[in-house]
Amino acid sequence: MDRVLLIPAAQAPLKPAVVQASAADRLAMLQLAVADLDGLEVCDLEIRRGGINYTIDTVRELRGRFPSDELSWIIGADQLACLAEWRDIALLAAELEFLCAIRPGHVLQAPTGIPGLRWRRLAGPEWNVSSSDLRTRIKQGESLVGLIPNKTIEYLDRNRLYR
Repeated sequence: MDRVLLIPAAQAPLKPAVVQASAADRLAMLQLAVADLDGLEVCDLEIRRGGINYTIDTVRELRGRFPSDELSWIIGADQLACLAEWRDIALLAAELEFLCAIRPGHVLQAPTGIPGLRWRRLAGPEWNVSSSDLRTRIKQGESLVGLIPNKTIEYLDRNRLYR
């Protein structure tokens, strides 16, 4: 891949409406996390749109910006299992390939009944820490060192997020 765009959601449609950090805080933490990593860029288009964002709308906007690029969408194995619930999934399947990261406790198995669905396993290790795990660690006063970049840990501490 030439680049990977990291796109934080203002509000994900399939997740609870309770957001524990502001969009500005989540955007800042992501920018700090990838500041020194080549090939990763933070894209704020869903945050700017606000509210619930659907992947199909984001992909349409990206297609307008990058008409000749091949697009892929990185998801966890937990999301692969529920792709059939995504808005306009058949249109999404026609637009891009899904790259699936292994998530502990989830089997990589594509849902049936989605015409043209293309997906493959994203190469790399299985990562055994979720965002929920990180928030729990913060609430319990446990260290995040080695799990996320130090600059992000400093931001969390300075702003007393997820406590």
